[in-house]
Formats: sequence, C-alpha cells, structure tokens
Amino acid sequence: MENDRKVNKLPLVWIGILAALGLGLVVVYGMGFAEGIFQDEDKASQQAEVGKPAPDFELVNLAGEPVRLSDLRGKPVLVNLWATWCAPCVLEMPNFQKYYENYPGSFEILAVSSGEAQDTVEKFVKDMRLTFPVVLDPQAKVYALYRFQGYPTSYIIDKDGVLRFQQIGLMDEATLENYLTQVGAIP
Repeated sequence: MENDRKVNKLPLVWIGILAALGLGLVVVYGMGFAEGIFQDEDKASQQAEVGKPAPDFELVNLAGEPVRLSDLRGKPVLVNLWATWCAPCVLEMPNFQKYYENYPGSFEILAVSSGEAQDTVEKFVKDMRLTFPVVLDPQAKVYALYRFQGYPTSYIIDKDGVLRFQQIGLMDEATLENYLTQVGAIP
C-alpha cells in the first residue's frame, strides 16, 4: 500500500512541473518580454545587435531619477539584466561591484531590474552593498529591446555607444575582466 501512494504521486509532480513551466511562460510573455519584437521592420532595426549602436533607453533609478543610456556615452557601459531571485545574478554582482570600485570612473554599470517591487530591489542592493546604478524597468521595455533570453544577461557597450559583447548566463571574473579590457575600461 505504501508503494501505491508513491506511484500515485508521480503524476502530481509532473502536473506541478508543467504548471510551473506554464506560469513561467505567462510571466515572460505577460510582462511584455516578447511583446512587439519584430512586429515591423522599423522596430526590428531598433533591436540590440552586437557590432551596432546600442539602442538608447531611459529608466528611473531607485531614487526616482531618470537615467538615460546615451548620457553615459564617452565611457564603456555594462548593462546587466538581472533579478533578486536569480542565483547566477547574485553570484556575479560582487565581481561587478569589485571592478566598479577598483576602476572608478573608467566605466559605468546599469543593473536593470524588471518585474520586482522597488522595495525588494532596494533591500537586495543594500544587503549586497552595491554602489553602481540600479534602474527599474517595470514594463520590460529594455528586456524586449535588448532581446532578453534569460537571467542574467549582460551587454558591454564601448565608449562610442556600440554594443560589443552579449553574455547570456553567469559572467565570471575572468570574462568580465576580458570584456572590460577589450573596450578600454581597464588596462
């Protein structure tokens, strides 16, 4: 009898997994990550593409002040799409902070959060002792514009505003250093 109960639970596990996957799709598409991508040629030409000018955007930081990517032209920028609940995102943040502190003013970081409450993001930033700019993207416009594929995703933009690298997944310290060196942010 005991074995019958274990066997009967297996379909429930699969139902739970499928429900979670379905919810994930609802979150991704419901938040607008995929909304409007390639609906027409004009919008497609505004999408992020390595080797081309990075699409401009304006979001607000945690203090409610506007931050525009194009205002940072003249120095390299690391744009990071992340979430507080994403384990690889949490793992790469200390390296971002380390390089931001060790090379002050040589490059900028814009950590873009979408779909999370501001107080959740603020607590994370405080707990992690992050000093680089964190901006909020409540409607996931940057996520769509930059063809978001998964957490975390980072983009390295050179001082002229050209998107040079896209990193999907965890960026380890060696890779971060390599990218920053190639765009002239660090010697």
